[in-house]
Amino acid sequence: MKKSIALSAFLLAGLGFVQAQEQDPVQVKYAETITVDDLKGHLTILASDALEGRETGERGQKMAAAYIRAHFQEIGLQAPVKTAGGMSHYQEVPLKTSTAGNIYLISDGNKLQNGMDIYYSGSSYNSDETKTEVVFGGNGSKEALASIDVKGKSVLILNSDRRETRAAQTYVQDNGGTMLFAVNAESQEKFEEGIARYARFLNRGRIGLDTGDAAKSAGTFYVSPNVAAATFGKSFEKLQKAKSISKIKSGELTYKLDFKSKKVDSENVLGFLEGSDLKDEVLVITAHYDHEGVKDGKIYNGADDDGSGTTAVLDIAEAFALAKEAGNGPRRSILFMTVTAEEKGLLGSKYYSENPIFALENTVANINIDMIGRRGYEHLDDDNYIYVIGADRLSSELHEVNEKANSTYVKMDLDYTYNDPNDKNRFYYRSDHYNFAKHNIPIVFYFNGVHDDYHKHTDTVEKIEFELMAKRAKLAFHTAWEIANRDGRLIVDKGPKADEASSK
Repeated sequence: MKKSIALSAFLLAGLGFVQAQEQDPVQVKYAETITVDDLKGHLTILASDALEGRETGERGQKMAAAYIRAHFQEIGLQAPVKTAGGMSHYQEVPLKTSTAGNIYLISDGNKLQNGMDIYYSGSSYNSDETKTEVVFGGNGSKEALASIDVKGKSVLILNSDRRETRAAQTYVQDNGGTMLFAVNAESQEKFEEGIARYARFLNRGRIGLDTGDAAKSAGTFYVSPNVAAATFGKSFEKLQKAKSISKIKSGELTYKLDFKSKKVDSENVLGFLEGSDLKDEVLVITAHYDHEGVKDGKIYNGADDDGSGTTAVLDIAEAFALAKEAGNGPRRSILFMTVTAEEKGLLGSKYYSENPIFALENTVANINIDMIGRRGYEHLDDDNYIYVIGADRLSSELHEVNEKANSTYVKMDLDYTYNDPNDKNRFYYRSDHYNFAKHNIPIVFYFNGVHDDYHKHTDTVEKIEFELMAKRAKLAFHTAWEIANRDGRLIVDKGPKADEASSK
């Protein structure tokens, strides 16, 4: 019996070895066009001092966009964006910088100034003094908010978790509420310490999407325990212990918003490769090409973040273009898109997801490449790994496709550490794929991890490991090849859409 089991295991292992070597020679041929020389050539330009750190809306970013567009044109990718002047490779992304002016809150007759006594975070628009009815929302959970009427009112919650507070703000906005007030400190002393510590950051100018009148949506005022107590006429301790939030009588607060804004012009750069028999379905491959510009006279070149991902997209696009030219697919269409303003809050990809050139319901997946040219802290002695994030969050098939592409062609160590839903770094939410994932589009995010030069002026080309970068780019290519050419589109069997389908 033991001999039989051992023999079976040996045969199965041998069969697995044979299967792992069953490579498609056509696929391999085009993967091999992704070369160290090509990657080095592109990145040396994109991360050069001449491009001044590719700051969103600045000259260096425009130069990078022009370089990417020229490459897409040279390899024959279509310009998919309709404009008044014809078809374009640019999707204009309307942005604006906003600097806080005279923003204040009136509580119990006291005028509280932004950055000194309170802190406002949210849409940048101007309002007159606005008196609002405020209802108590407990800890701001969905269940708590559902138990009160928020339409036409503001809500005050007690919650120090930023993610939960943002979710509460979204709920208030989506359900017709006016404003969210949040107490994020356990005592008045702790709140005042926090304001003092971060005051210099609170009123800095920021950049966001210029959505016009749509910007007038619920934001969040972070307020102190004293404000909460004065609003509802109860001690902060009683509010913390309240068992029935609907029994807390509503109060009033008055606020004023004041921002000085300036328009910023920027663009996503798109190159489209039309598929054959399944051309109406679209795979989107992304990387962000912006970085942080010049600070204190130092150029933040962003060679790894995300010159490496942008360069990979350029070479992957060329590989697929060569394949199509020779009559080798792809069956599905592929949109290669380098996005702007990722460093400002994933704004370029957010704008595309809300104003898609190709319908999101026909978008089968997003492959996002953000930092693949270096080694992270946990892999300093490892030259054969990549972090894979998100592939199994919405589609178990996408996870399997990526695993098979790796075991068949690339044979890297796939590290899923940051795919843990409890990852404290929250990398799943921190790059452009998330703006596809939140629309239930399967995503896979390739990432090398954080290193000493992350978001520093020392992230330069000479520190890039191009052999490792090429191998990682080939993994993205092989995964894309399978998605673009398989018979069926990836099935979404996890997440909200899957839950909805199973309940019908």
